[in-house]
Amino acid sequence: MTPFEPTEDQRAIGALAREIAAREIAPHIAGWDREHTFPRALYTKLNAAGLMGLLVPEAYGGSAADYVSYALMIEEVARVDAGTATTLSVHSMICNAIAKLGNDEQRERWLERLATGDAIAGFALTEPDAGSDAAAIRSRAVRDGDSYVLDGRKQWCTNGGHAAVVMAMFRTGDAGSKGISAFLIDMSLPGVEVEKVTEKLGIHTSNTVDLAFSGARVPAAALMGAEESGLASALTTLAAGRIGIAAQATGILAACLDASVKFAKERVAFGRPIGAFEGIAFKLAQMSTDLEGARLLTYRAAALCDAGEPFAIEASKAKLFASTAARVHASEAVQIHGGYGYTTEFPVERYYRDAKITEIYEGTSEIQQLIIARDLVGRLDA
Repeated sequence: MTPFEPTEDQRAIGALAREIAAREIAPHIAGWDREHTFPRALYTKLNAAGLMGLLVPEAYGGSAADYVSYALMIEEVARVDAGTATTLSVHSMICNAIAKLGNDEQRERWLERLATGDAIAGFALTEPDAGSDAAAIRSRAVRDGDSYVLDGRKQWCTNGGHAAVVMAMFRTGDAGSKGISAFLIDMSLPGVEVEKVTEKLGIHTSNTVDLAFSGARVPAAALMGAEESGLASALTTLAAGRIGIAAQATGILAACLDASVKFAKERVAFGRPIGAFEGIAFKLAQMSTDLEGARLLTYRAAALCDAGEPFAIEASKAKLFASTAARVHASEAVQIHGGYGYTTEFPVERYYRDAKITEIYEGTSEIQQLIIARDLVGRLDA
């Protein structure tokens, strides 16, 4: 069985992320969240610290770290701000996809820029009529000599308004899952436009946009892998990305526990700290227990990925459990804080808003349940 207790080196990366988050994010996050600010300058600092290139091979200026280290980094950043963790998660996911699925030319063109060149990567899969049903993608790429011409719209593209490159899915063949191809798109090309910035319930520091492609011409070298292998590329990318979302949810849950324990010790009612009452103490006990469960599931999925063993089911279980626990216990954290929890004076209202998205993006909880169930009983409707 693959061990999944983090090593000292892996914990050191988590500690570095914790230190940077405390210094560079924590003093500003309340204002950034209130103003829906994408803190672009922050990523220059994260780049200098090596966190933007954590999963990039050393040959391209990256750290060549493993997924357990990556999970620890995302957890510690999310403990301070889930929005920044989202940006890092998607950026790292695309770096890993280029390293694993891209060709030599794509790796040479993009990886060093993403690891050391202060560039950000984005991801574009969803369309108005294609979310969980990714095979319903309509945006089209048509081969024209040594180029492809892209037309269509992409919805909810993370990092899209600030990305140098976006990994996006387009239809190059017939309807269905086999007609989709993946492209690495230079966002400076004519015909690529940020159509709308999406205002969200939470993760306000994460940039989410709709993209419009109108006759955008990309070189044939922008194709990732073979034509019509794009959905498989997307699913591979998402499976690894779910480790990041599980880690993000774990970080939110850890922040809820930190805040709730502190408040339970300091807030006095009926002559005693409220943590002395079972109604509060039992909430804290369950929160702590679920936090450990979320961590162990996430570290296990990451360790399997690092070992080159199958990990997709474990990643789905980690995301399902951690995201559910984050949402449940963020609500409990607000309840523990009482009226204070419903104000912006305390951060738990932000954790409450941020937690929900972890049950939705990179595969909803229902999709994770479907993946896990099919692993158990197969496709009975086939």
